Amino acid sequence: MLKDIRDRSIHSHQKGWLLLRLVTGGLVCLLISSFAGFWVRRYFKPRPLPPFALVREQYRQSDALLLDRHGGLLHRLRINPHGRRLDWAPLGEISPALVTAVIQSEDRRFFQHHGVDWRALSTVGLKGLRGENWRGASTISMQLASRLDPQLEPRLMRRTLLQKVQQIRAALGLEKNWNKAEILEAYLNLVTFRGELQGITAASVGLFDKRPHGLTPLESVILTSLIRAPNAAPGEVSNRGVKLAGSLNWKMAPGTVEDKVSEVLLRPYRVPREAAWAPHLARQLLKRRPNDNDSLLQITCTLDAELQRFACETLRQHLMEVHSRNVNDGAVLVIDNPTGEVLAYVGSVGDLSSASQVDGIQAPRQAGSILKPFLYGLAFERRLLTPSSLLQDTPLEMSLLNGIYRPENYDRQFRGLVTARVALASSLNIPAVRTLNLVGVRSFVDQLALLRFRDLKESDYYGPSLALGAVDVTLWDLVNGYRTLANGGVWQPLRVTSGKNLNSGLGGGGQEGGSTPFTTSGQVGEGNSRKVLSPETAFILADVLSDRESRSMTFSLESPMATRFWTAVKTGTSKDMRDNWCVGFSSRYTVGVWVGNFSGEPMWNVLGITGAAPVWVGIMNWLHRQLPSLPPVPPTTLQAHNTELPDLGVTRREWYLPGAEVAVSQAALSGVPARIISPTDGEVMAWDPDIPPDQQRVFLEARPQSGQMNWELDGAQLSDAGTLRMWAPRPGKHSLKLLSQKGETLDVIQFVVRGMQSSDPR
Repeated sequence: MLKDIRDRSIHSHQKGWLLLRLVTGGLVCLLISSFAGFWVRRYFKPRPLPPFALVREQYRQSDALLLDRHGGLLHRLRINPHGRRLDWAPLGEISPALVTAVIQSEDRRFFQHHGVDWRALSTVGLKGLRGENWRGASTISMQLASRLDPQLEPRLMRRTLLQKVQQIRAALGLEKNWNKAEILEAYLNLVTFRGELQGITAASVGLFDKRPHGLTPLESVILTSLIRAPNAAPGEVSNRGVKLAGSLNWKMAPGTVEDKVSEVLLRPYRVPREAAWAPHLARQLLKRRPNDNDSLLQITCTLDAELQRFACETLRQHLMEVHSRNVNDGAVLVIDNPTGEVLAYVGSVGDLSSASQVDGIQAPRQAGSILKPFLYGLAFERRLLTPSSLLQDTPLEMSLLNGIYRPENYDRQFRGLVTARVALASSLNIPAVRTLNLVGVRSFVDQLALLRFRDLKESDYYGPSLALGAVDVTLWDLVNGYRTLANGGVWQPLRVTSGKNLNSGLGGGGQEGGSTPFTTSGQVGEGNSRKVLSPETAFILADVLSDRESRSMTFSLESPMATRFWTAVKTGTSKDMRDNWCVGFSSRYTVGVWVGNFSGEPMWNVLGITGAAPVWVGIMNWLHRQLPSLPPVPPTTLQAHNTELPDLGVTRREWYLPGAEVAVSQAALSGVPARIISPTDGEVMAWDPDIPPDQQRVFLEARPQSGQMNWELDGAQLSDAGTLRMWAPRPGKHSLKLLSQKGETLDVIQFVVRGMQSSDPR
């Protein structure tokens, strides 16, 4: 009992002493705060802080912006790894609920004081006298002053007394030069909410996937609860949110705040990209981080956003269609011919790609047949060939140090004697190898170097396979090479920014180094131009590449390369179908497409007309949906002559360089291997029951037509093969031979006739 009395006495004594301390402490704090306020205002001049306009101007997003040629947003790329900031949010575009919650939580008398809440300071002083924490009483103005002056930031997690005085001084000065709306706006844009999310825009988008103006009261109390402790545990944030909502009399169902906090804070935040259409180009142009005094946070490039989006979607859709053929990657480059400006730059198909970070425009890949125009152009330029020159497409063997080289056409067929025009347009391999033998490997490598193809090796490294593209090239270099043909044989660098170019950092062609083309110094002008081919040769190549009829031997008249307007185009497929190209130009644009696999895996049965060509023609059609494309005007120095090769079925008006007008006579056909023209080997014919039997015939035709050859059909001798012969078909599999006068087999084919009619040959 005595113990209880003693405890009650002690407790009573402690209560009296505590009451005395509270009264005394309150009076002392009031006197101290009044004196401190007078002392700070009288003897401490306000610390100079930048004006509001300058703070807003110097605000830096963590992202840099790539704008298209019209000023539209093309790509947003993060360049600051230390904090996540988005665009500055004006106060009028921030939810009133959030503003109310922040003032209630951080500074209830924000609109009454002039930077310092002396009443709150007194309360903090009283707590200090009671032995409690001295922290607190920082107004929004004081907190903002600390954000604007790094010297006012806490040291070792808390401010010193001197820092607190300096913070008060800065807040007083801030309120003399800023109005309340400016202080509140800057505070909400500079404060950290969660982790690396700095500013209300980043917090609102990252946590709630919405702009600040759309924040609800529930979301507002959660964001406000994060300001005091951005990395607090979800339970602590929930408790603060519930208390804040109660102090504001915002009615919320039990558990609502807790559930929303768990939903938001227990998953990684995500700031969705507003635009992500040119990631590879953006990384190159925006990769440097701006300095504090560098206001360049956005770059305007030459790309057209609408075309870029169309090219991305066209490539993406086509790769989905051919995905079953093991095609996973692709790239597209579109150039404006007169200026060299890059209008579309699609390095990959993003999430559909096997390696989305790889830039398919700058990645070296094997060329295949896509280099043949430059080979024939060199032969035309040196007057070693003309478009009507005759080349043998017959079996060829070449002895090399490592064995025998036997080039083949992609379909393993031989066409015999063909003109250079047909050989190039139809992309025949063996005539290309023969052409390389005419010009020489060293000369062709030098020609590619003039076109600024990078990473070329010494000519001794290559052999005859160079004619078929046994060299690695980039789509960037390749498209500019074709643009050279479109521009009359004059090479100029490409550019992606106004007044800048990307090739100026390269050496003198591929042999001088493998520099990246993304060097943005140097102006585009005549000093960076070089004449690679004469205008006459460039015109002839464009004429050949636009010739549907000459192309039809391999690609048919209505292949995907055929457009309703004038274009010159070439496809290429590398060894084992690892790379597929389609590059061509109109009167205004050059478009290049590559498809394949970044891993180097072969595609399955994908050729030029099924791989890259559909994308190429789709983009070309879009570019010229309203703009016409007319054939180029031939240079006045070119000469046109009628060329007739009746045994090859060639009758056309051909173009010749001055001094290269070589008449092709009948004698040039001597030594032409005899072959069966019709039917073709493996052809399947069907008897038509709707046509009278006596009107159904099969044409037997051989070239060259000579009376010294005979037919043999299924072992039965027919008359001579010197003229066109008609044969009444009969069902079954047939063997047709072309025999010499001595009975030697010159050519043999197999064909099939389906149907019920039976007839004897006659």
